[in-house]
Amino acid sequence: MTPSDLSGPVDQVARRLLGHRLSTDFGGTTAVVIEEVEAYGGTDDPASHAYRGRTVRNASMFGPAGTLYVYRSYGVHWCANVVTGPEGTGEAVLIRGGRVVEGIELVLSRRGRRDHLTDGPGKLTQALGITGDHDGTSVLVGPVRLEEGPAPDAGPVLHTPRIGISREAERPWRFVVDGGR
Repeated sequence: MTPSDLSGPVDQVARRLLGHRLSTDFGGTTAVVIEEVEAYGGTDDPASHAYRGRTVRNASMFGPAGTLYVYRSYGVHWCANVVTGPEGTGEAVLIRGGRVVEGIELVLSRRGRRDHLTDGPGKLTQALGITGDHDGTSVLVGPVRLEEGPAPDAGPVLHTPRIGISREAERPWRFVVDGGR
């Protein structure tokens, strides 16, 4: 995986992330195959954290392609995004869900349950051990790694409106492996 693999229009990069692995090695290796993502278009997208420009909170979102942008949702859950646009544009893809493919015992321990392990952005980051300490790191060489994976083969990819937001929700920038989430 290279920065050029993560560069381009955010909605196209979002679609390409499906089927790739997101892995960590915090007290043991854990990994998911990405099955659900949402694209956020920077300063041209009112639903994006970058819409009003660069702040201390969203600074990593304006980094180069391959930067990890981690933020706290509702003051409770960490959410992980992969920056896609050219440096300074604030475009990123929210990793919404995946399928655990490595480290299931550690994931179960972190989640404290046996169901709904990674079917939401906060659940996924908890399962993988991703926190705000990882904000601004590289998914290419950092502690949270995006790795090549098999192309989704569980069915077609669904394009749906984004969920859990109040502005520009109708953009069909949520991509889900049909048969996945």
